[in-house]
Amino acid sequence: MKVAIFADLHGRLLLAFKLVERYQRETGQNIDLILQCGDVGIFPELDHLDTATLRFARRDRSELGFHDYFTIPHRKAQEVLEKTDCQMVCVRGNHEDHEFLDGLEQLSPDQTLFPVDCYKRVFVCKSGHVQQFTYEDATLNVLGVGRAGDRKNRDNATFIQPYERRQLRQTLSAKPTIDILISHDVPTDMTDPGYGMKELRPALDALRPTYHFYGHTGKPFHQEPDNNQVTQSVKVAELEYKRQETLAYGAMLLLTVEADQPLHLEVVDAPWLKEYTKSNWLYVD
Repeated sequence: MKVAIFADLHGRLLLAFKLVERYQRETGQNIDLILQCGDVGIFPELDHLDTATLRFARRDRSELGFHDYFTIPHRKAQEVLEKTDCQMVCVRGNHEDHEFLDGLEQLSPDQTLFPVDCYKRVFVCKSGHVQQFTYEDATLNVLGVGRAGDRKNRDNATFIQPYERRQLRQTLSAKPTIDILISHDVPTDMTDPGYGMKELRPALDALRPTYHFYGHTGKPFHQEPDNNQVTQSVKVAELEYKRQETLAYGAMLLLTVEADQPLHLEVVDAPWLKEYTKSNWLYVD
């Protein structure tokens, strides 16, 4: 099983699928699943944009990519999606339309994943639930925890909610076996004193996954052992351009999952990635 991993798309879902399609074309290897660490930029209605997204969208229309390409069928998106067959499974970030996502989540009370786009290719993972993905003889168990932590315990929708905390505690009490943890935020104090999500540390200590992938912090790609001395903690670089013309190192990762073999992680750093620049990525095949 091949799993592509991204973080902080901020609307650039189409770019992620384009990179997956290009990887498949260049290598002849199929990607079976995309995992994404939040800040997808799920804003179907432009009057629901948060302040930061609105500010960035004035300079870069790709911040509105979910609205432009994934709310109603669009030829450019369809052409790319027809060349891939993988789903994108995300956790919530802090820059999403949470009112929209809450409505969809409530419509699927018995499901741990729910679709958010018109093609049924992008799914949001409910926080605290374990997802199992199986392709041929390989299985991957994933725990997702979305949104951000809040040291002031506010109930704003961008922060982890009480029902999600309860579900996470329930999952931890069952002590499931998981291979990876996907979150938007980091454990408290991991990167900056006082910041982070306090609910992540108990999950990492109790379940000790092989990898923890996260985004949110704005820092570059980085991999280091977690405090539990088992998990590899991996900051995935944002799939955005900011001031640079090409994507940052570590914006696309690839996880290989094989039966009875250790998980293998690599950074996709092929020369063809440089072809997808800030000004032309939408038009590169």
